[in-house]
Amino acid sequence: MRSDVIHTLLVANRGEIACRIFRTCRDLGITTVAVYSDADADALHVREADLAVRLPGAAPADTYLRGDLVVAAARAAGADAVHPGYGFLSENAAFAAAVQDAGLVWVGPPVKAIELMASKTRAKELMAGAGVPLLAPVDPATAGPDDLPLLLKAAAGGGGRGMRIVRELDALPSELLAAAAEAASAFGDGEVFAEPYVERGRHVEVQVMADAHDTVWALGTRDCSLQRRHQKVIEEAPAPGLDEALRTRLHEAAVAAARAVGYRGAGTVEFLVSAEGRPYFLEMNTRLQVEHPVTEAVFGLDLVALQLRVAEGEPLSAPEPPQPSGHAVEARLYAEDPARDWQPQTGALLTLEVPEGPGLRLDTGYTGGDTIGVHYDPMIAKVIAHAPTRTEAVRLLARALERARIHGPVTNRDLLVRSLRHPDFAAARLDTGFYDRHLAELTGPGADRDPATAALAATLAEAVRGPEAVRGAEAVHGAETVRPTRPGGPAPARFGAWRNVPSQPQRKRYRSEPDGTEHEVAYRTPRTGVPEPHGTPGTRVLTATPDRVTLEVDGVTRHFAITTHADRVHVDTPDASYTFTALPRFTDPATHTAPGSLLAPMPGTVVRLAEGLAAGVTVEAGQPLIWLEAMKMEHRILAPASGTLTALHAAPGHQVEVGALLAVVQEDPAATPVPVPVPEETA
Repeated sequence: MRSDVIHTLLVANRGEIACRIFRTCRDLGITTVAVYSDADADALHVREADLAVRLPGAAPADTYLRGDLVVAAARAAGADAVHPGYGFLSENAAFAAAVQDAGLVWVGPPVKAIELMASKTRAKELMAGAGVPLLAPVDPATAGPDDLPLLLKAAAGGGGRGMRIVRELDALPSELLAAAAEAASAFGDGEVFAEPYVERGRHVEVQVMADAHDTVWALGTRDCSLQRRHQKVIEEAPAPGLDEALRTRLHEAAVAAARAVGYRGAGTVEFLVSAEGRPYFLEMNTRLQVEHPVTEAVFGLDLVALQLRVAEGEPLSAPEPPQPSGHAVEARLYAEDPARDWQPQTGALLTLEVPEGPGLRLDTGYTGGDTIGVHYDPMIAKVIAHAPTRTEAVRLLARALERARIHGPVTNRDLLVRSLRHPDFAAARLDTGFYDRHLAELTGPGADRDPATAALAATLAEAVRGPEAVRGAEAVHGAETVRPTRPGGPAPARFGAWRNVPSQPQRKRYRSEPDGTEHEVAYRTPRTGVPEPHGTPGTRVLTATPDRVTLEVDGVTRHFAITTHADRVHVDTPDASYTFTALPRFTDPATHTAPGSLLAPMPGTVVRLAEGLAAGVTVEAGQPLIWLEAMKMEHRILAPASGTLTALHAAPGHQVEVGALLAVVQEDPAATPVPVPVPEETA
């Protein structure tokens, strides 16, 4: 028996990608080993693995980024191979070397290839020698007006960290300092380089797969232009709208890049394609990509299985890859609020149900009942659709997302659906500025939404639950106590926490989440016992049960599925989903926050304060004051008004919960603001 055959594989990762790799291992008869932090003790990837090893701690730096602990875990579990997944240590040459030094099979490229591509500046020099098209670098020290706009990038990392767009020369020195500081914090290397910023450029990449027998496959193109904070949101294969000559050039450049570093395994060569159709090398990711499922769908391949095959020393099955078929689109479902500066969301994921069917695939690291924490990336799942044409694949994916039941933290689901149906996306007018131009319209009120009718359905479902449910609701909402109508007599029947007096309509108040719009619903309960809407002409109740309501609205029958969790009510329809918070009859003055209070929008860590920030200084409206780090991103807390900082409760290193009071600004329109020198928003 060959010594490099893999029998037991440890995945040095977590969440969705670990579950994805385990799925292939089960198909191949390979025993699986998970590693997990304390925060992930009950995570899905731990539950799905055959064996699991704890990495003590919660923060990535103490767990998934500790290569020594991961190697020790592999030895303890009897693993003979390690797959790095993506992120964390997947492109760390020292970790790859440590795995091999321990006598384990490394399911990844050669250490030398990782080293050569680890620095973007060195990689570009190497690619120039291989004839790969490049953007000419710009020396920031000699940059002039003709060089603008410039893009500053961290040499040692990706994911948008350390990246800045500079449009004015006066801003260049401060932006260089800010980019270098963030790069050093994120990657331990503050090297930053500059290159021309290509306006309206497309992000197009080529998947490569190489073996140790001199075969390199170029597995088509992917378009990943729809990005937020330089991180991908929607990806598709093949990249639409490219002529055959450009596709050929991209494939040839990707193969040349792989051969230049003696590559083996799965990798991705990323390009920026200008509006004129000129490609420029960006970087080579020496690992599996998040968006690999669209390539798998189009080529009918399992890239993880091919990674394992190559790691075992086997050749690829043919000199050329199989022929592609159809089109595939992937959407990343994030726990985040796009309308509020993409703020990550945390909490219990109560329900996660995505429709199944031909052409649909779900890759996820969560199930309903799991908790989305603060330590890791906020991606919940990837939903992939494959169909004969792009139009069909986009339509299938949008409809699957629309019909999904997702209860818990706010997600970007509505943004994804609207993006897929946007005219520019439908016409393949794609570039990395898509969300800069369209975010407001994509997150604004939609003509296709009807929260008032959804709130009515929620009210009717609660009304028919009966007194026991109502009493439970009263405990949650703090409703008034019902006294007997006579001494010793029974309490009257109640719906929605108000007396059932047939002559008066009963009312229920809800707040839409996350936009905060309030809705008041009135209804009556006649002798038939079936509640009827009050004050909504054209609406008739057909059926009403505690979990399902059917209404006829202006002659059209509509169905509503109702799910209640404490004071949250989730209403799912065939074409939209709504979340409401049930409100008490009377507002509580104690819940109001003093004007000018800066509250933590999410749980996280205070990483820094604006220079010179202290109680008593004057600040300007919109000025960044405090930086929070949560779920791999930094977020700015801005001054709500011009005035005086009267209180400061935040300090670097503090862990804060959502809603924690960070500072207070007392508005003073006559104050002369003292500018605080700060960098721009980080990604």
